[in-house]
Amino acid sequence: MKKSFLFISCEEAHHICDKSQYGEASLWERIKLSIRLSWCTVTRAYTKRNKALTRAMKSSNVDFLKDDELDTLRSQFNQELKNQ
Repeated sequence: MKKSFLFISCEEAHHICDKSQYGEASLWERIKLSIRLSWCTVTRAYTKRNKALTRAMKSSNVDFLKDDELDTLRSQFNQELKNQ
């Protein structure tokens, strides 16, 4: 089957959508994604969910352990394993 010049598969559109979220998609890829979005409801739904997930992650106030805290936790865990 010959690969189309403008039309892309759903899988390729999902990959380009992911790249676009992080600013890694080229102009040509974004154009092909826009064409796909104009008629594909599956790709539109994927893009909508992807954008919502990105917004949720950016707006979350999750606190992560610092490197030294993580090292301390690991060493305590390993010590407990050795004691058993």
